[in-house]
Amino acid sequence: MSAQHCDTLLHAGIVLTQNEKREVLHNAGIAITAGKIDAVGDWDAISKEFSAKDERDLQNCLVLPGLINCHTHNSMTAFRGLADDLPLMDWLENHIWPMEKKLDAEIIQYAGAIGCGEMIRTGTTCFCDMYLHEDVTAKLAQGTGMRAVLGEGLLGFPTRRYSNLNEALDLIESLHLRNKKYGTRVTTCVAPHAVYTTNLELLEKSFALAEELDIPWTVHLAETTEESARSEEMFGCRPVEYLHRAGCLSPRSVLVHCVDLTEEEQDCIAESGASVVHNPRSNMKLASGISPVAGLLERDVNVCLGTDGAASNNGLNIFREMKAAALLQKVSTQDPTVCPAQTVLDMATRNAAKALGQADLGSIAPKNIADIIALDLDEPALCPVYTPASHIVYAAGGQEVCFSMVAGEVIYSNGVYTHFEIEELRECSRRIADWVRAEKVRSQTGA
Repeated sequence: MSAQHCDTLLHAGIVLTQNEKREVLHNAGIAITAGKIDAVGDWDAISKEFSAKDERDLQNCLVLPGLINCHTHNSMTAFRGLADDLPLMDWLENHIWPMEKKLDAEIIQYAGAIGCGEMIRTGTTCFCDMYLHEDVTAKLAQGTGMRAVLGEGLLGFPTRRYSNLNEALDLIESLHLRNKKYGTRVTTCVAPHAVYTTNLELLEKSFALAEELDIPWTVHLAETTEESARSEEMFGCRPVEYLHRAGCLSPRSVLVHCVDLTEEEQDCIAESGASVVHNPRSNMKLASGISPVAGLLERDVNVCLGTDGAASNNGLNIFREMKAAALLQKVSTQDPTVCPAQTVLDMATRNAAKALGQADLGSIAPKNIADIIALDLDEPALCPVYTPASHIVYAAGGQEVCFSMVAGEVIYSNGVYTHFEIEELRECSRRIADWVRAEKVRSQTGA
């Protein structure tokens, strides 16, 4: 009997499938056709059943689903290191927002290219973005080969992108329609910034639009005690209760940060079916506090991971977030058994896929989309291997990633980006630095 043809065969040393049983396979094969996984299993069996023109030798590698960054502001790489060691509101209002008012599509493109390059290099294959000029980011994501879920940030006051709420919602709907030309690789979400920067009408209408388009709805929520105090002053209640009253808590809701939560608010989130995106390194750097992730997990809340932007985190590396998330919960609860490696790995894969409404991502299983990465097990930091999930969360730093594919298409392999040249990123960096320096001079001189 002749072997069945497939597009690609991966021969892996170890596969962390992240399937329902969390199976770990040794000397395994993965067959891929038309961007989807045909089969995964023992190499001898897979190699007999399938033949492929493109066969990849990953025998010295640890293979797993591509990581998903559930919350970032990709083009904030423009401001990496620009304003550090400041409280959130000072950082936002006095340093970041004034610079963002001057951003244009060109700088968004340059900075976004750097962000995509960093994420690809460190194993992220999909990101959920809330920022400006997301039409530019959509084209950029497609051009780099990444998967993206994009939402233009919505504010309760006029911006250079829209003058009123109706224009803002039209902008989102237009982005959603344009993204359809990219197929399933680039999609859309609705992304109001936060309760204290919007209003009830915006929240209600944006949520209704998300339901109409059947796409995720994401918002910064309860990031600091100061935010909670502002919410009480502005609306007479705390942020979670405000969203609950507005009818904006449901399985469609992707709630970012969730640091300042009471026990009752954790219960409310759990009952709603909403997902929470934990951003541990950004929260630590801005001294925002520690999200009660352990309590949320006890309530079966779907918890994911995000980096936030590179201006508040200084990096877009989900490997770093996994380790930080695990260690932060252990020390904050004084319980070393809290947030074990497998639980945290789920946050960066399966849980994230669920939050974004893309259940065919996040695990290596038949019929799922072939978003897959591999880490080089010859790297000293990964030697020897006893428990692969532990290595991913506690030992790996991202630099061990040697292979990435999205929908069966290789986008990075052994130091080479397949869709762009590294020198392009360096040129983007130089142009951004020149722009930032010029804008700072203008601000200082009043020009």
